[in-house]
Amino acid sequence: MDQEPITTIAHSIQLSVAPVFLLTGIAGLLNVLAGRLARVIDRARALERALVGEEPNDAAHLHERLHTLATRARWINIAISLCVGSAILVALVVVVLFTSAFWGSDYRGIVAGLFIGAMLALIGGLIFFMREIYLATSSLRIGSH
Repeated sequence: MDQEPITTIAHSIQLSVAPVFLLTGIAGLLNVLAGRLARVIDRARALERALVGEEPNDAAHLHERLHTLATRARWINIAISLCVGSAILVALVVVVLFTSAFWGSDYRGIVAGLFIGAMLALIGGLIFFMREIYLATSSLRIGSH
């Protein structure tokens, strides 16, 4: 019995362990982003309900806060999209690694390109996440004003 194919598959499994851990980390980040988006949406709905029947001065203030929440939601959506794209690219890295093992082809360039793309998408997602956090903290109101 030839052990080489089994060894090749075992090696591919070893190579795919790191990307799988990366997928787990991205999934955790997506969970955080989805939670923040849900909170922004809940807060916007509450402000929209409060907007009904408000006086013009108060309404202008509520519209400003709604605009800030809309911007935060947009940045979170971009971050989520980039992180999902990153996860897809990482999953494709695993697929290409296994494909390479079965067909014996050299797909190093494809794996490298997919992984670089995944890291760039993840970096972009983290940057938009930081932008949203910055906006959230800069518009924070503590105490009565």
